[in-house]
Amino acid sequence: MATENTGQKQKPQLYKKGQSGNPTGRPKGSHNKATIAALTLLEGESEALTRKAVDLALDGDIQALRICLDRITPTLKATSKPINTRLPAGGSLADQAAAVYEATRSGKITPDEATALMSLLQGQIKIKELTDIEERLLKLEGNPLPNVSPEEFI
Repeated sequence: MATENTGQKQKPQLYKKGQSGNPTGRPKGSHNKATIAALTLLEGESEALTRKAVDLALDGDIQALRICLDRITPTLKATSKPINTRLPAGGSLADQAAAVYEATRSGKITPDEATALMSLLQGQIKIKELTDIEERLLKLEGNPLPNVSPEEFI
């Protein structure tokens, strides 16, 4: 009884992995044909179209009003304010993390503020870890092993 080969044939790979078929890509600033056609039709009409949209908005057209307001008002960006809580001065990083947790639990700070503070603490922990590693390396390199040739070692 013959075994069947159910695997599909794969097409040979034309390009190396990570290599584009068009390395130069599409030129910056180029437009689709539809975009070019729309820009050509609207050329010189922007003032009249804007006036019409404003008139429709003033007459109560909700969609026109939304379009006008979207153009007038800037999009709101997320802003943050200073966090009004104190972490224990001189305490360990674990103590400071516990203080953040307690302040969040008791409602003194919001969960978003707690996330920002914990992120700062994680950065401090990473810096401390890297500093400790650097100090250990300096101690090791300060007392290097004597130079021994492979023949002497064996």
